[in-house]
Amino acid sequence: MKMLLKQLILLVVMVGLNCSENGEPEEPESEPNDESPDSPELPVAPATQPQASPTVIQGCPNWMAGIPGNPGHNGIPGKDGRDGRDGTKGDKGDEGQQGPKGDDGEPGASGVDGVEGLPGTPGRKGDKGESGYSYRSAFSVGLTSINPIPNIPIKFTKIFYNREKHYDEETGKFTSPFAGIYFFSYHLTVYTKDVKVGLYKNSKAIVFTYDQFQNNDLDQAGGSVTIHLDAGDSVWLQVYGDNTFNGIYADNNNDSMFTGFLLYPDLY
Repeated sequence: MKMLLKQLILLVVMVGLNCSENGEPEEPESEPNDESPDSPELPVAPATQPQASPTVIQGCPNWMAGIPGNPGHNGIPGKDGRDGRDGTKGDKGDEGQQGPKGDDGEPGASGVDGVEGLPGTPGRKGDKGESGYSYRSAFSVGLTSINPIPNIPIKFTKIFYNREKHYDEETGKFTSPFAGIYFFSYHLTVYTKDVKVGLYKNSKAIVFTYDQFQNNDLDQAGGSVTIHLDAGDSVWLQVYGDNTFNGIYADNNNDSMFTGFLLYPDLY
């Protein structure tokens, strides 16, 4: 079939070339009619519907065109055309959903200090605190009689200071109200006899003082100490030994004194 098609196309081309050289197609020579005039006439074919004229190759009139060839291959795509003009602005679209919260940014630089504001209203009064006087403790007492009884607390009944009542003039003992550091001192006038006294803490002597009387003259004896006391400890002064060592003296012009006070309490 393909071979026949090629031969047909070749024939059409050759005929076209022949027509182009001569201008008109050659008409075939007429052959003598051997038929006698008396021959009967052949029947005439019925008329057919007119059809569209076939395409005729220019320069070769009255010749039927050949069969159309196969379509050619697609050509190379052309270049892109120019961009069109911008269209009119469209309507505003619907608002989208809110996106997730972004990360916190870095703190900014500190700004300039503003103008100082007006003073605020005073706050309410606070609760009453613990009084510092609650840790006060002191006494200072003197002797009003001579030759106290040995081996028992000396009763100093002349009161110079005993506001907190931590010294008991009935017993002659000081009782510490708070644990802390205390200072004690005594100053004694000596007359007629030698003096030997001791400062006691809870029935144990911690300081001794001895003074020998001479030449019927007044003499002085004394001592002092700083110690730690627990709350409830007792401190007193007493003659150590027998009556030969109780020459403690006092009158309107001479005093024998016993003093003590708290330096600072234990706060831990």
